[in-house]
Amino acid sequence: MPELPEVETIRRQLEPEVRGRRITAARVLDERWSRPVPPAQVERAITGLRIEGVRRRGKYLILVLEGGRNLVMHLRMTGNLLLRPADVDPAHEDEALDLIEARRLGHPRLYESHPEARHLRALIELDDGSELWFTDVRRFGHGVVLDGEELDAYFAARLGVEPLDGGLTADELLRLAEGRAAPLKSFLMDQRGIAGIGNIYADEALFRAELHPLSPAGSMRREHCEALVEGIVGALEAGLANGGSSIDDYRDARGERGRMQEEFLVHTREGQECGRCGETIRRIVVGGRSTYFCPGCQVRLRRRPRRRRARART
Repeated sequence: MPELPEVETIRRQLEPEVRGRRITAARVLDERWSRPVPPAQVERAITGLRIEGVRRRGKYLILVLEGGRNLVMHLRMTGNLLLRPADVDPAHEDEALDLIEARRLGHPRLYESHPEARHLRALIELDDGSELWFTDVRRFGHGVVLDGEELDAYFAARLGVEPLDGGLTADELLRLAEGRAAPLKSFLMDQRGIAGIGNIYADEALFRAELHPLSPAGSMRREHCEALVEGIVGALEAGLANGGSSIDDYRDARGERGRMQEEFLVHTREGQECGRCGETIRRIVVGGRSTYFCPGCQVRLRRRPRRRRARART
């Protein structure tokens, strides 16, 4: 699943290209993309509006539209948001347009198309002839149109602190973790606490902080929180510097692969030597997710006992 670095990479690429452009047409080709809102309602809601900016909140991408309207999109596991310039290869352009006009999702395939068009779920046409394509192999991604006042409530129920805007401090992390028995790996992936961290960067952050993924979150002391904040920020910034991680389906807005997978310190490196202590990196399953760590230098913390109330003296 694309995480904060992947989504932010796409946002940074799209922002200068689409800001100021007007949406001339919108087509939702898969009803699951906008469910429970009918595709036609979403299409009408954004067609004709000018794009004022592109924002990110956690793993969500937001097209900020005029009039206080927002198109909020989540890539989920295999989604990509691609910018197709106006001067694309004519052969591909014809193929894509044929695919869009000939059928909507679920109808028999008339011919083989190139992979991007084959998994096209939604398309936004812009006034300079370019197009935004939402492609998604597994069809878990979605889009929703929200007005300004709805947007805050939508995210308040789903997302916690942003880790790269200065709001994630050791004190804040200590507060979020207090009393939590969940393993640190699961704690980091809970979007209601810290927004934007998924399976990849949780592993990388914990390795940088030298903390075992099965340590109870509430077992951390301040020094552990300081190390983990540094680990989180370091892992996410490394992902951004390398254009994200392309292990499976992720591509940036230009359709190119990221390079972060070549820089992993621990993730997917089962059986390899730890670059810090020389131990063999192991893989376990935490919360149903493959988790990679070094048993030699990632310390497993123990749950702190609860304080007992002193008995009242008689």
